[in-house]
Amino acid sequence: MITVISGTNRQDSKTRAIVGLYVDLLKAKGVAYQILDLVYLPEDFTIKALYDYTGKHEEFNKLSALIRNSDKFVFIVPEYNGSFPGVLKTFIDGLDYPYTFKDKKAALVGVSSGMQGGLLALSHLTDIFNYLGMHVLAQKVKLAFISKNFDGKLLTNQLYNELLEQQAESFIKF
Repeated sequence: MITVISGTNRQDSKTRAIVGLYVDLLKAKGVAYQILDLVYLPEDFTIKALYDYTGKHEEFNKLSALIRNSDKFVFIVPEYNGSFPGVLKTFIDGLDYPYTFKDKKAALVGVSSGMQGGLLALSHLTDIFNYLGMHVLAQKVKLAFISKNFDGKLLTNQLYNELLEQQAESFIKF
């Protein structure tokens, strides 16, 4: 089972739409998947689910169980202020440390309105996952200038479609 994670809690984001496209690739390959959308994080999770409260917030626990019960993850990550969204980092901080990601596998896809496709965001996230003992697929997809290359439903840049397809194939074998 692959867990595909929308790395923002922003409603109706392009990131969530890209999650849908990635899931379509997995479906076409007959791969089991589940979606974890950070839009469903409880509003009070930063106060009631972290640190001394780990494991005590039922709504947060439901989302963290999706992570705990999966061995492979695809993170679709928007670039915010030269990195990834703070809500994703806070979500990671709320998970059981240090075992949640140890010896598990991840693939990363960056989504950006700029020209680097979330390069720095993916680099920062890779550093964190390496620290936590997770193995990150080297083949990272960087979707730059997303507003010019996505019509709201489909990626209009054929290269981007090919890169996602190649990554999905590699990740299934990883």
